[in-house]
Amino acid sequence: MVKIVTDTLSDIPAQLAQDLGISVVPLNVHFGTEYYRDTIDMSTEEFYRRLTTDEVFPTTSAPPPGTFVDLFTRLADETDAILAIMTSSKFSAVHESALQAQAIIKLDCQIEVIDSLLAIGGLMLVVIMAANAAKEGAGLAQISDMVRKATPRAHTRMAFDTLEYLRRGGRIGKAQALLGSLLKVNPILGVEDGEVLPVKRTRSRGQAMDFLVDFVKSSPRIESLIIEDATTPDEADMLVGLVSEVFPKEHIFRSKVSPVVGAHVGPHVLAVSILEGG
Repeated sequence: MVKIVTDTLSDIPAQLAQDLGISVVPLNVHFGTEYYRDTIDMSTEEFYRRLTTDEVFPTTSAPPPGTFVDLFTRLADETDAILAIMTSSKFSAVHESALQAQAIIKLDCQIEVIDSLLAIGGLMLVVIMAANAAKEGAGLAQISDMVRKATPRAHTRMAFDTLEYLRRGGRIGKAQALLGSLLKVNPILGVEDGEVLPVKRTRSRGQAMDFLVDFVKSSPRIESLIIEDATTPDEADMLVGLVSEVFPKEHIFRSKVSPVVGAHVGPHVLAVSILEGG
């Protein structure tokens, strides 16, 4: 069976990854000289507490190629095919790290590394699709083709109460256009073509929530859907209820925005990602 690999910027819950046989490589969070592996060495709750109270602003880094070398070598004992579906290379060096590992090791195992041009929930939905195909017996070439065709159909929208974390972390990109009146707006950003793009300024959290609901309701042929929060589960619950009019509540995935992502988006981000049907 093809083994699926991704990274923690996919925000895939640990239990779901285990159930689907997905290997998840952690990125790193740094508070000054302190170093933590994303979702492993520090709980999500503890991270967001420190994010809002610590005087030291966290930074993040990709795992070294050696981390992938170790993982690929171990998985090669279990399979003859590995597919690594990584976070957009425009967000992180994790894809490059996986490529370097692929070039270093010599194994009797096919290894393919894909730059998904996605992150958070959008990446998670594509990875789940790939893992289900692997469990059904699809081969590496077939799953790789499925993933490449699916990534343009994955879309993410995020509601923020501030863009300060993106600005400080250097990931603001084209969303710079929304920085004008930070105290007066709740910006909506999207992930498209591997980049964070400005979508809309809303004037309140309620309007931001309405936008996310309309985003789901106006999306054609939704195959899968995930709702994520960082520290506001009640808002996420409300959003699930609102979009369940058009997508079955029992099939909506839920997740937390991981610490590495949280370092750049802040504690009050609320996100919706969809995968459109092919």
